[in-house]
Amino acid sequence: MALLKLRRFFQLTLPAEVRKQFYLAEGDYLEAEAVEEGILLKPVRVVERKKAWECMGKVRDRVHATLPPHQKRPQEQEEEIAPVVKDDRTRQSSRHPEC
Repeated sequence: MALLKLRRFFQLTLPAEVRKQFYLAEGDYLEAEAVEEGILLKPVRVVERKKAWECMGKVRDRVHATLPPHQKRPQEQEEEIAPVVKDDRTRQSSRHPEC
């Protein structure tokens, strides 16, 4: 466990090993939450709306261009897609999204 000192203007410096473990870089955002045990800092991603829409458009175009028409019910489609989405989120959680 690292000991941090609150500096001028209430700033903290996270130890290098913590920054590396969570793939944090200068300019990244952390969410601060008051919890029973103290203060919890959680890395969060912030994406500009315009960039998010551009990324979604690229993904949509790739999916529509490569997948054949489906013959499954919506529930079956969702059950098939959910593990893929979960895996993708896990892989991207350590880095910022790259369309």
